[in-house]
Amino acid sequence: MPEKLFETFRKSFSNKKFEHNYFFHIGLFVVTFITTTIAGIELTTGKIGPYQINDFIHGLPYSFSILFILGVHEFGHYFASLYHKVKVTLPYFIPLPHAIGLFGTMGAVIKTKSHIPDNKAMFDIGAAGPISGFIACLIVLIYGFTHLPPAEYILQIHPDYYSPEYGKNAIGLAFGDTLLFSMLKFLFTNVSQFVPPMSEVYHYPYLCVGWFGLFVTSMNLIPVGQLDGGHIIYSMFGEKKQEAIASIAMILLVFLGVLGILGSFLNIGPTIGWSGWLLWSVILYFFIKVKHPPVNKFEELDWRRKILGYIAILIFILSFSPTPFIISLWTKS
Repeated sequence: MPEKLFETFRKSFSNKKFEHNYFFHIGLFVVTFITTTIAGIELTTGKIGPYQINDFIHGLPYSFSILFILGVHEFGHYFASLYHKVKVTLPYFIPLPHAIGLFGTMGAVIKTKSHIPDNKAMFDIGAAGPISGFIACLIVLIYGFTHLPPAEYILQIHPDYYSPEYGKNAIGLAFGDTLLFSMLKFLFTNVSQFVPPMSEVYHYPYLCVGWFGLFVTSMNLIPVGQLDGGHIIYSMFGEKKQEAIASIAMILLVFLGVLGILGSFLNIGPTIGWSGWLLWSVILYFFIKVKHPPVNKFEELDWRRKILGYIAILIFILSFSPTPFIISLWTKS
């Protein structure tokens, strides 16, 4: 299903009648706003339609936050492209009904419509998105951790949360922790507060959206092909090193995907990895490609760009979770 959706949107973006159609961009944004608002309602209240007007208020913190992070990321690319006089489209926000995808969206993309002249421009355009988006994630997560609701909040969703029978023999979903998420939790919460476990984070809009933003950022920073990470590594180290690093990254993704299958479906081995990494590696191999295409002019980056490049690599390390989703027989943690 994700491959077909990806291909459908790719063909849509290739259609010239949509290239300057602002109504198409606005329409996608509005639909994504609706799908993310509905996702926010269901995640934060547990309600599954039909909805009343008042219900939509509960979904707005989620939808505003997720569109803020996605928008900042894509407009980072957009303004860097304008700076280098590279023609690009406005962002295409991609809606996804909550019944199909947990978060109400598949993210957002922009399409490059002219040639990128050199690796410096390639670096700036590639790095501007994830670095900007990461800052947006930090803002949302810090706000989420410093404005945690009291324990009564979770009881409104799960009245039996403190019961020994809560979740017994049920299938549960937990988000995988990341270095940054753990660091912010440690810095901005204390033992007197109720801090939701990773199995309940998706009920807290700012924490859920911030975690999702880190997940999307890390996926984009994988140093493969024309992902943002591929642009950055290629621009910093050149074609041969990028291809070597990308090949190692693909092997690790496949390895984590296989571990996820063994752990989740066959109940073999440790709880590490995620079967989705195997699917993502297939999408990368056939659609994004492993090797970054060359640019006409390549020269060594200045020290400022190199620092930003290493910051982007650090962001990837802080944001990446080898096991982003854990689906298992539910237990409280």
